[in-house]
Amino acid sequence: MKKKSGKRTILLRYAVVIALILLFSATIMSKVVDTSVFTADRWNEKASKLLDKETVIYPERGNILASDGSVLATNLDFYTIRMDYRAGAFSEDTLRKYVGALSTALAREFPPRTATEWQEHLLKPLDKPQKERSRWYKLLANLSYSDVQKIKGMPFFKGRGANKSGLIVETVRRRVRPYGDMARRSVGGVGETVESREIHGRSGLECALDSLLYGVPGVAEKKNMTRGIYDWTKTEAVPGYDVVTTIDINMQDIVENELNSMLSHVQADWGVAVLMDVATGDIKAISNLECTKDGNDYIEAMNRAVLGYEPGSVVKTLSMLIALEEGAVTDIDEEIPTGKCTYMGRPITDSHPTTSLKVREVLEHSSNIGMTRIITRRFEENPGEFYSKIKNLGFLEPMHTGIAGEAVPRIDSVPSNRGGRLVLSRQCFGYATEIPPMYTLALYNAIANDGAFVRPRLYKRLINKAIGVDTVLPVTYIKEKICSRENAAILRDMLRQVVWGEHGTGRMLRDEHVALAGKTGTAYMIEDGQYVTSKKRLTFCGYFPADNPKYSCIVMTCAPKANWFGAASTSGQIMKNIALKMYSRGMLGDHSDYRAEVPHNDVPRIAAIGDDRRDELRDAFDIGGKLKVLRMPAGETRAGHVPSVTGMDLRSAIAVIESAGYNVSHSGNGYVVASSPAPGTPAKAGTKVELTLQ
Repeated sequence: MKKKSGKRTILLRYAVVIALILLFSATIMSKVVDTSVFTADRWNEKASKLLDKETVIYPERGNILASDGSVLATNLDFYTIRMDYRAGAFSEDTLRKYVGALSTALAREFPPRTATEWQEHLLKPLDKPQKERSRWYKLLANLSYSDVQKIKGMPFFKGRGANKSGLIVETVRRRVRPYGDMARRSVGGVGETVESREIHGRSGLECALDSLLYGVPGVAEKKNMTRGIYDWTKTEAVPGYDVVTTIDINMQDIVENELNSMLSHVQADWGVAVLMDVATGDIKAISNLECTKDGNDYIEAMNRAVLGYEPGSVVKTLSMLIALEEGAVTDIDEEIPTGKCTYMGRPITDSHPTTSLKVREVLEHSSNIGMTRIITRRFEENPGEFYSKIKNLGFLEPMHTGIAGEAVPRIDSVPSNRGGRLVLSRQCFGYATEIPPMYTLALYNAIANDGAFVRPRLYKRLINKAIGVDTVLPVTYIKEKICSRENAAILRDMLRQVVWGEHGTGRMLRDEHVALAGKTGTAYMIEDGQYVTSKKRLTFCGYFPADNPKYSCIVMTCAPKANWFGAASTSGQIMKNIALKMYSRGMLGDHSDYRAEVPHNDVPRIAAIGDDRRDELRDAFDIGGKLKVLRMPAGETRAGHVPSVTGMDLRSAIAVIESAGYNVSHSGNGYVVASSPAPGTPAKAGTKVELTLQ
């Protein structure tokens, strides 16, 4: 009985186990059926969401170029070479066989490491057991594309893929400035955003034109398909525009060196210098130098050329222009009393006292009293009208130079009371106002240009590399005329006398090779709410040659340590040195047809791409008008033949030629005009292609 009872128990247990297995199987089958039949779509959707991914393809940032095509800022690929000592088909024996020849080749191309040192470096990871060897062993960093190709052709690496050689090529793209700190603040800098890895401009042109330089991101999609997971480009990234600036690298070099030299001599806190083409408003050079904390050097720092400061006496030229245009002065030989003077109970003084001056002599002597008497007799009853006249000139409008952080002048409209009249008496000779140096320069440039108030600009062309279209930007005018030709001529004569007159405040700047014209300006600085006579901003603004203006220039020197330095001996001397250097290098020419006539009833033209970014272009450059398309030649890339790169900038040409397997050398600046061997010539990989640029 006991035997039968035990047997029944065992059978019962088996039955229970089998029943549970069947129940579990049924549950699984029901789930499978449900998943594959009834809820298949929902689960497939979930799987797709997990497996399907979209990633951003970051566009290539546009280049910033000098006026001749020289690269001021670009993207360069740098390469790091590493080795995977645990690659699938990596052979230690093969490496040891070739290590001597490989080390010799590396030592020849990449000193100072010797062949022996290279051999030790290459074999060092082999000291460890196989499983502990590096998969990311660094050999070299910061290599060029041609360097990488050389390494791939060396013993052991040649003919072996990454799986056999363990060779890993890591690419890093960086924003670089080939000319170092030249025009650093104007060109600007870039950085990664906090939210993503996107590179955007943070200062200067990089920031002001970021939407154009950045381009349009693309999308890469990884999608789950029936036969596997596939990765492809869903939307191509559109590279940013190349921006061709107005900067002349030779003039920029002169301006920076002369500014740095004088700032160091007088031990100033900082200085600004801007050089501009009279006819076009092209900014040929711009420098903002500031003393380092240790006081041993000057570096490009804050872009003070577009920030507002009390200008001092350089603003008297603006006051005199308004006086001439509004009839406050009808006879420039009129005698103005300039002896002891009070206005509204407040004394007004001159640094060079006189009893009287002719109107034509007021700027030459830089008379505060003379300027105050001329302006107050016309605007005393309505001081706010002085502001209105300045505004009507277009002097308070944004310049849209392309420099980030650009400020507009602060000149207040004052009421018709005692306080307003007092402010007026200070505004007319450069206090109670804030004017960026760029605006002062534009005013003097207009006087040099017969009254044509041309807009200063730091860029003149855009290049769309994606479709090969060159966008040419026009010269534009803030106002076609801010004064008559006659009054412009009168003002030019007054400014010439500042340097060449018997009592001119800038008479130390005379030079028979290049005649300067301009105005000195001294402004005391404010500390703790009060003017400090021991700290000054010293300015000289003008143009040269005086009788046939080609270039206008402003220089501002802040707080030289020796108080006896004046505006002429500091800022004026810098401008003089710039002019003489340009003269000695043949940059001033000898013809007299330089000054451009202002086009009448002419709509500014902009050449632009034929896409939906036209409005973006117009907004960025604050101009409108008709569109004109200029196509650039495309490169020919037939395998085994030298590609055509005629018309390309140097960087683009190098990229095309190196991608075709050739080496590059070049001469000249600008754009490619010829190559040797000629485009289309059959050539072996590694052939040197010599480019001629112009």
